[in-house]
Amino acid sequence: MQVVENFGCTVEDEVAMETLLKARLALVFSILAHVSLLTSASSHQLQILNAEKRIDLTSHIVRVFLTLKVENVGTLPASDVLLAFPPTEFDHLAVVKAAIATGKKKKRSYVPLDVKPIELLDAPNGAKGFSISLLDPLSPGATATFEVLYMSTHTLKPFPEEISQSEPQLVYYHDTAFVLSPYHIKQQSTFIKTPSTKVESFTKLEPTNRISKEIRYGPYEDRPPYSFLPIMLHFENNYPFAVVEELVREVEISHWGSIQVTEHYKLAHTGARHKGVFSRVEYQSKPSRSGVSSFRHLLARLPPKVHSVYYRDEIGNISSSHLRTDFQKSELEIEPRYPLFGGWKATFVIGYGLPLQDFLFESPDGRRYLNFSFGCPLTDTVVDKLTMKVVLPEGSTGPFAVVPFQVEQHLEKKYSYLDVVGRTVVVLEKKNVVPERNAAFQVYYSFNPIFMLAEPLMLVSAFFFFFVACVAYLHIDLSISKMQ
Repeated sequence: MQVVENFGCTVEDEVAMETLLKARLALVFSILAHVSLLTSASSHQLQILNAEKRIDLTSHIVRVFLTLKVENVGTLPASDVLLAFPPTEFDHLAVVKAAIATGKKKKRSYVPLDVKPIELLDAPNGAKGFSISLLDPLSPGATATFEVLYMSTHTLKPFPEEISQSEPQLVYYHDTAFVLSPYHIKQQSTFIKTPSTKVESFTKLEPTNRISKEIRYGPYEDRPPYSFLPIMLHFENNYPFAVVEELVREVEISHWGSIQVTEHYKLAHTGARHKGVFSRVEYQSKPSRSGVSSFRHLLARLPPKVHSVYYRDEIGNISSSHLRTDFQKSELEIEPRYPLFGGWKATFVIGYGLPLQDFLFESPDGRRYLNFSFGCPLTDTVVDKLTMKVVLPEGSTGPFAVVPFQVEQHLEKKYSYLDVVGRTVVVLEKKNVVPERNAAFQVYYSFNPIFMLAEPLMLVSAFFFFFVACVAYLHIDLSISKMQ
């Protein structure tokens, strides 16, 4: 058989490559079709008997509590339940948690469920979603009640965008009166809680009911999948919009008995920007009316048994702080050099030490692991970008991190005093972090105790050679004598 060469490839190779490419394309289309059928089947065999949506707007973090009673009206068991979000809201989500209710009212308990992002292939207007994986498939004709908590940040927009020192802060909020869902909903209601009764305006629909700080939309009956009814609220919210634009937490492990933590903060007030001249006299004499949306105190919840705590900014140490400690927790109340109004920023550093035995443990396979808290110690703050750096002792090998949620991670090297090969640094990065992300994570690594002798031996050797050099210098006669 004659073989013709074509740019380094034979005809047989081209035929084989073409056949392989067709097989791969067929496999991809088969998988997509299978996923589409599964999504469509899941959407058609489930319906929501009752949906209750409660939106909490009392702070700058929007918290939504969603209760869904789902029924399987199909002929096959359902292994997951889908959630849908508008694309604008999906991009601001910080936390999505789900749990299934078991037992009766008095003995009801909730079992956490796994939640993963998923593509909604049949969703209109680019809606995105999550999939809630069930522990046991929901059989045909059965019902289950789910509790969903999701939080979004940077969704409350100040309006007007600039205010004077004596003006309150007004914000607006966009949402939908209907629960956006890929399923048919038999009955649903939406409740919105505002910080106060001072509401400038809100979308009025039928039926709408307002009682004190709560606005209720619904109940609505028999809504088809992906029903959407936009609403907007314009209300007063003087809650401080404290946002940490960037936080770098460095946890340095020393096997000599301590852990040193250093936290670098870039803090900003992202509420309505301050306009005009700041008057400290008015701010202190009229605290209930002047700068009501500003803040001058921050509370950091630190681990128990902290020691050597310091707090400083670019100028130097700041003494306006108070530390309260006990056996369960430590609270550090700090005060920046000036109160923060909308658009103002501050940078500072917090550092403290911790006992090693409370956070470093040994696993059954002989590995060491650090058990520490991920997140921002400052209460009621949003972190746009958080970088957690765990500096391992020199000589550590095989490090890896176990985090209960998705983060970006990589390794770095750090050189400190008396280091020879450098210390391995495990770097974890995550964006859009809220206080509910303050969960424990672990960093595992292997360590040979012989490396603990490296630095003492280097110090002893240095002093020894210095001593030998001094003795040799004293016994050497460097004077110039005359020739006889």
